Amino acid sequence: MPSPFPSDPPRQGVPGPTPSGAEEAPPPPPSAEAEAAQRASLSPLAPLTVPVFRMLWLASLVANTCMWMNDVAAAWLMTSLTTSPILVALVQSASTLPVFLLGLPSGALADILDRRRYLIATQFWVAMVAVVLCVATLMGGVTAPLLLALTFANGVGLAMRMPVFAAVVPELVHRVQLPAALALNGVAMNASRIVGPLVAGGIIASLGSVWVFMLNAVLSVLSALVIMRWRRVHEPSPLGRERLPSAMRVGLQFVRQSPRMRAVLWRISVFFLHATALMALLPLLARGLAGGDAGTFTLLLASMGGGAIVAALLLPRLRQAMPRDLLVQRSALVQAAAMAVMAVAPNVWVAVPTMVLAGMGWITVANSLSVSAQQALPNWVRARGMSAFQMSLMGATALGAALWGQVATLTSVPLSLALAALSSVVAMALVQRWVGDRHLEEDMSPSRAWTPPVAQVPAEAGHVVVTIEYLIDPARTAEFVALMQESRRSRLRQGALSWQLLHDVADPARYVEHIEDESWTEHLRRFDRVTASDVALRERKVAFHRGDAPPLVSRYMVQR
Repeated sequence: MPSPFPSDPPRQGVPGPTPSGAEEAPPPPPSAEAEAAQRASLSPLAPLTVPVFRMLWLASLVANTCMWMNDVAAAWLMTSLTTSPILVALVQSASTLPVFLLGLPSGALADILDRRRYLIATQFWVAMVAVVLCVATLMGGVTAPLLLALTFANGVGLAMRMPVFAAVVPELVHRVQLPAALALNGVAMNASRIVGPLVAGGIIASLGSVWVFMLNAVLSVLSALVIMRWRRVHEPSPLGRERLPSAMRVGLQFVRQSPRMRAVLWRISVFFLHATALMALLPLLARGLAGGDAGTFTLLLASMGGGAIVAALLLPRLRQAMPRDLLVQRSALVQAAAMAVMAVAPNVWVAVPTMVLAGMGWITVANSLSVSAQQALPNWVRARGMSAFQMSLMGATALGAALWGQVATLTSVPLSLALAALSSVVAMALVQRWVGDRHLEEDMSPSRAWTPPVAQVPAEAGHVVVTIEYLIDPARTAEFVALMQESRRSRLRQGALSWQLLHDVADPARYVEHIEDESWTEHLRRFDRVTASDVALRERKVAFHRGDAPPLVSRYMVQR
């Protein structure tokens, strides 16, 4: 069914060219009130003035605190059930493994379901697991395998919650406040890292582990009730929900075909592969310090969390002082230098300020790359993209802990940490050079410039093939083919199954863009996923076309 390219809708509110000879008046200088409002919007605490963000941020703070409390209580309870070191160590694995295993499915569900209800469901899931763990402990029926299974179930709730909360943040605050909002998320995580273990330790010492699980259940229910106050309106797609396998495929395709996302994932993976050496070996480092004990370990952990909080409050000024890539590079150097100093630190007087610097470098890199990921993702695939970000982070953390732990076993803890610091500097420099994001920032705001086709297509119809015919100047072939590679990435990011560029052997000026979609419904979904960047790309492609009419678009159904 042939149809021409739809014409772009007229732009609203865009002034025309200034008449010849006319002088355009310069804009008036901003008032003092406007300047004050702009400074307030860039404040590191500005997102907390948004009531919905503040409410969900507090709920996230409580949820993260519960996570740390559960991990501490579960690990302590395991020591009373068994003396096997591997079973005690598996508590941490059972807590974090679901984030890696379920990251992509949870991200896909967060994109295709009502995010508010989905977030509420995750909180009640965590509360239910805490209740079962509490009852089993009170009845004396907890065994090591059951404790690991329930810890894994609690981790499932965490894995399901993380992508959806990351995806809703851009909905809650203005774009200029997004870095500050993500930094506040880092503050919540690090504050909970300090508060959770301290509260859990106090309750375990005075009342027992069962009361930690009981408190977790109560706080999780309260968090769910708070989230229920969020009046987010879910707008279901008129095309219906995506199927989960298809949604996961499209999410992976988007990440694979996005140069910016690939650069972010490489950087976050390489950074945490090395930075995790400090956290993995910190208990042994604390014990090796003069007078080191469990209190020393807690002090070092709190110092790192405190440094992260301080850096989060300073991030707006740091972002204004230097470009993001330079900020990531220098912060990674600070973190690597902190690891090198910790390898030879003789006492807590040296170790505590070093851990503060390590926390500052850690949160700055993580926040900067998280902002880059958010800005590279349109809303329709945001949860899937952020789940890939979190999977890369968690996977690199788990692999790095095992790697540097093994190096420490074969050599020594200080040497392992020193090697991690050195290789971190080299690896980050190589990634910055080879996998750097050299593409211009794309505008991922949604666009309705393309009108979906109308056709009577049977529900059981097969794949859809779309062809677009271009007539170009053969002298500009190299430019056109290079531009069409950008078109390939754009089509695949939107969810197309395949893409090809065909060249007519009888007519050197004729090229045909060949796109295949999974079904007619999935073909129509691509119109809902068009961004302002896609529209600009189409205009660049059409500029090569020499015909009197627009490029010819034809659509075909593949017969089963």
